[in-house]
Amino acid sequence: MKSKKNLNKARRNHKVVGFFILIVTALFFVIAIWRFSSISTSKQYNGINLEQRTKMKYQRTSKVNAKRGDILDSNGDMIAGDSSIYNIYAVLDKSAKTASGKSNYVANKQKTAKILSKYLPLSKKQVLKYLNPDNKKTYQVEFGQSGRGLSIEIKNKIKKANLTGIHFVELPSRAYPNGVFATNLVGITKADDANDKNSNISGVMGIEKYFNKMLSGKNGKRVTKVDSKNNELPDSQVIEKSSVDGSNIYLTLNSRIQQYTEILAQEISDKYAPKNLQVIVMNAKTGAIEAATQRPTFNPTTGKGLSNSWRDTLVEDQYEPGSVMKILTLSASIDSGNYNGNELYKSGSVEVGGRTINDWNNAGWGYIPVSEAFPRSSNVGMVHLEQEMGSKTWLKYMKKFGIGQKTGIELPGEVAGSISYEHSSDQAMTSFGQSVNVNAIQMLQAFSAIANNGQMIKPHIIQKIVDPTTGKTTKKYSRDVVGTPIKASTAKQVKKAMRQVVTKNYGTGLVYNVPGVKVGVKTGTAQIASPSGGYMTGSNNYVFSVAGMIPYDDPNYIVYITMKQPQQMTESPEKILSEIFNPLVKRLVSQGKASSNTADSGNQYVSIPSLLDDTTTKATEQIQKLGLLSGVIGTGSEVVQQLPASGEKVMPGQRIVLLTNGAMTMPDLTGWSKNDVLKFAEVSGVHVTTKGDGYVTSQSEEAGNVINDSGKIIVTLKNN
Repeated sequence: MKSKKNLNKARRNHKVVGFFILIVTALFFVIAIWRFSSISTSKQYNGINLEQRTKMKYQRTSKVNAKRGDILDSNGDMIAGDSSIYNIYAVLDKSAKTASGKSNYVANKQKTAKILSKYLPLSKKQVLKYLNPDNKKTYQVEFGQSGRGLSIEIKNKIKKANLTGIHFVELPSRAYPNGVFATNLVGITKADDANDKNSNISGVMGIEKYFNKMLSGKNGKRVTKVDSKNNELPDSQVIEKSSVDGSNIYLTLNSRIQQYTEILAQEISDKYAPKNLQVIVMNAKTGAIEAATQRPTFNPTTGKGLSNSWRDTLVEDQYEPGSVMKILTLSASIDSGNYNGNELYKSGSVEVGGRTINDWNNAGWGYIPVSEAFPRSSNVGMVHLEQEMGSKTWLKYMKKFGIGQKTGIELPGEVAGSISYEHSSDQAMTSFGQSVNVNAIQMLQAFSAIANNGQMIKPHIIQKIVDPTTGKTTKKYSRDVVGTPIKASTAKQVKKAMRQVVTKNYGTGLVYNVPGVKVGVKTGTAQIASPSGGYMTGSNNYVFSVAGMIPYDDPNYIVYITMKQPQQMTESPEKILSEIFNPLVKRLVSQGKASSNTADSGNQYVSIPSLLDDTTTKATEQIQKLGLLSGVIGTGSEVVQQLPASGEKVMPGQRIVLLTNGAMTMPDLTGWSKNDVLKFAEVSGVHVTTKGDGYVTSQSEEAGNVINDSGKIIVTLKNN
């Protein structure tokens, strides 16, 4: 009886469990069907779009890079354009194979090092050090900065040697075929991702930075179908969004004037070693900047000098302008009706607000007429003019001339400058260019009012912007009158006074008298503020300058040169600046007369040809025919490297340094300029220390000695 009850109970339990399992199973199927239906309808799982995920798995989306716009000069010649550079690396792992199964590692390290030392600025010993790393399991090595940014010419020369295990990575870059050419103004670029061969590049200085968005254009997109192994399917549909290339930007720079300005600036930099030098040529009638350079500068192709020149001093540096400010002081005094040229004043010194202000020669010239204050560059005379017109009137004119305000020129980082005007002594000092800070473009804009009979013209560096597809001009920059601070009659009087600086026997600018050219100038010498307070002392601790109008009575050009703290001041500052100003003025006048006449071949710069693979004899003969100098490194019969590179432009008389395929031997550097010595160091990869400035007189390594693995070479230079 008891067993029957137990049996019935067991059956009942089985039924309950079975019913429970049935309910759970049914519920599971209901939930599964609901979930499946939900996923099918929404195409999502846990917030993930399954349709999109599937598409991503079986399609490839790639970027279509837009071509970066070109930067060109006023005649349409290339200044900056798209290019490629190459990084070299060496595979050391013996397991490396090519697609066909051949060994693909550096087997012969001695041969590889010997050949690479010809094309990289590394000695054979240095290359071998890279090829023999401490970690023996290293798969591949690079060659530091020396193996980066190689040109297509150097890359092809190395490829031609058929070295196993040597490979290259192609990266987007920017070509600057003119070398040092308004470099800080034009600017440079860098890759957004230095290791991505499809990376875009962006401007980081100058025009390249200011117009980066316009130059960059817009990238496109390409979508293709792929299989599970990521191989593109044949005849798969391609959905493409076209890229839009960047605009081409034409600058106002005149290549002939710019190249000549670069040569003159470099010569002065080599001889006198100023801490800063600026040379600007502006079309007086339109405001177009036709040439602009600075020292220190750098080579945008090699990057040499970049660490010492990471800004555009034309707009990013502010300084006290010194006596060139007297152009504005005289203008304000005449224009406000407070000028009496026949009035006598006592020169030498004057006390203002408890401060004694002296003339540049301290003693002065006794009692002289006010009309002589400007050509003599009398500080006391300018203080007299400021006091006669009153500080409020003078401040009003400074503001009318744009002092303390940005010009808005198409360059990044422009500083506004400032006017110190709290104390009466500061007010007086602004009359001769102290206690006031400006940038160089500001001063050019102010000078333009005198050149244009009272109309002040905004300086501009852009000529036009052109659509690369249609060739149509989308924006044109032209003459822009930004104010009329003085009357035409005032400007006429000031221009005559500038002429007197050159022609009067007491003028400070006699050295700037260019025969056959009616030049008007104003010289400047500004003290430099000391970090510890007050002003620096010493004969060279000044900003020396000259502002000139050519011709003075109806200027076509304004030339403005500033030079800060020349370290080798073996000549007077006026004489130093005249070595740029005078030949530049002659060139400006002659190029205007001979713009369509090529008889004056001295005005033409030389485009450097490719001399690679030429015999040494043929290359040197070709260089001589071009009116250039040559310097040969090595005993070989064939040229394997050159500097400047092909396509760069130089003035006649410059030196081309050639590296040959033989043993690297020391050339005789006697008579070479410092710039030539730097070319030698760059091509050879040898560490060179220069002592002095000017031209080479001696060298620590004798000519003819093998220098592949030499230590430091010391070269001594002296001015002639």
